[in-house]
Amino acid sequence: MEPDFSKYVLEGDNSVYANASGLVEPVVTRGGLEAGATGQSAGATRVSGVSIQHTPATRLWFGKVSNESGYRSVPHHHGEAETGGYVLSGRARIYFGERFQDYVDLAEGDWVFVPPFMPHVECNLDRNKPLTWMTTRTPENIVVNLEQVADAYLRDWTDRP
Repeated sequence: MEPDFSKYVLEGDNSVYANASGLVEPVVTRGGLEAGATGQSAGATRVSGVSIQHTPATRLWFGKVSNESGYRSVPHHHGEAETGGYVLSGRARIYFGERFQDYVDLAEGDWVFVPPFMPHVECNLDRNKPLTWMTTRTPENIVVNLEQVADAYLRDWTDRP
């Protein structure tokens, strides 16, 4: 018996995503061909797999962020963007709060949500291995770098194992 395909009718207009021939289809970004022209902080490499830079996406940034061993970012925030992260490999710390006195630690397999406009410092806790995150933001990969703070102001940073 053939399925009732009338149940699979489009309930909205996605024609804005049509390619040159008028077909709306998934857009694949092949590994190694991700866009690197995205917001950056020194020591963190952000590559975009899905974004306005190279897909029809207009309200989503999804990419991979790599941090060198021992890396810590400058204080920054992501403007109006909501940020979701997943630790693919390595160990991370995110400093936040007044004078960056608070932090959360993350390990491989952990997820994190960073609210819009929240100043924070991202760190790779491991002095010898890289850290890799999968990150998504809406509406775009906004990165607003702020003035640097000395390591001494980040509680438990300099004496980490």
